[in-house]
Amino acid sequence: MVLSSEFWKGKKVMITGHTGFKGSWLCLWLHALGAEVTGYGLEPKSTPNLFTVAGVGELCRSVIADIRDQGTLLQTLLEAQPEVIIHMAAQPLVRYSYQNPAETYEVNVMGTVYLLDAVRIAAAQDVHVRALLNVTTDKCYENQEWDWGYREDDQLGGYDPYSNSKACSELVTASYRSSYFNPDDYLSHGLCVATARAGNVIGGGDWSEDRIIPDCMRALHSGNKLLIRNPSATRPWQHVLEPLCGYLLLTQSMVQHGVEFSAAWNFGPSDENERDVEWLVWKIAELWGKDDFYELHSGPKPHEATNLRLDSSKARRKLGWFPKWNVERGLKHTIQWYQAYQRQDDMRRLCLEQLNAYTSNEI
Repeated sequence: MVLSSEFWKGKKVMITGHTGFKGSWLCLWLHALGAEVTGYGLEPKSTPNLFTVAGVGELCRSVIADIRDQGTLLQTLLEAQPEVIIHMAAQPLVRYSYQNPAETYEVNVMGTVYLLDAVRIAAAQDVHVRALLNVTTDKCYENQEWDWGYREDDQLGGYDPYSNSKACSELVTASYRSSYFNPDDYLSHGLCVATARAGNVIGGGDWSEDRIIPDCMRALHSGNKLLIRNPSATRPWQHVLEPLCGYLLLTQSMVQHGVEFSAAWNFGPSDENERDVEWLVWKIAELWGKDDFYELHSGPKPHEATNLRLDSSKARRKLGWFPKWNVERGLKHTIQWYQAYQRQDDMRRLCLEQLNAYTSNEI
């Protein structure tokens, strides 16, 4: 399957979490495809942020509100009347979740409940969503430190509040799908509900706290040493455009082909692109041309999984989705983005150039 500009042109799409890193990139992509986007999310968390520097708010109807605000969420849904909803509003950080577990569960679990319930209520008022995708995380699995990838039917779990809250979000989605949007009754309700689990994304425009690329960029710009707290941790690194392509292919297929795609899906990199944190930072140093901005940290730290790997064979087989950029190419585009920002280039234009390079599979 391929992304169809004809399919997306004029399509009404609602994105929760549109002011975040992934949400901003997705808004840019959907606008380029000709979709009519309504975004629902909080004010950007960081300064600077991709939403602002790329002028994303100019390309969509932007509603600034909390996913826990049931009234505003339902009203936005009724006004937008989307055919596709991609749910990305979340508290996305592991370390923050240790410090703020209740907030993490409220946003990640109850936020999902409120959205699904708004869709249920809106359906009774003739707002007929065709595809709803809940974006969770590879960390929703019960981590066994396996050397092989987790498949979509492996056990959910999660050690820390963030990971566990995302497993809960998966269960909430499955419950609403079974109870209100059951695939067996698809002809009566017409809605496909799916979840997507992706690995650690990299790319230009991320300034979040406690993420390795933004931490590296802050250290490089400030001249301060970056302490690498878990250098041997292996992660499924992938450029942000890789999973976003998967989300778009999946939701397009949900609308076009129905209940076959109403399930959980992994979107992870090829095994050879899974590298440890120390390698990633070393490669950033090489690409930036500065190798003395970090040191390895040996002090105590909160628990994090050592090995994470996804088996994405279902997406490859049924969606025709596969990673286009290896981790080195993804890092190259990421570093070029931040260097362009430092030069005060036109960042929306650069985002669109990188998006075009990705869709054309250029280097």
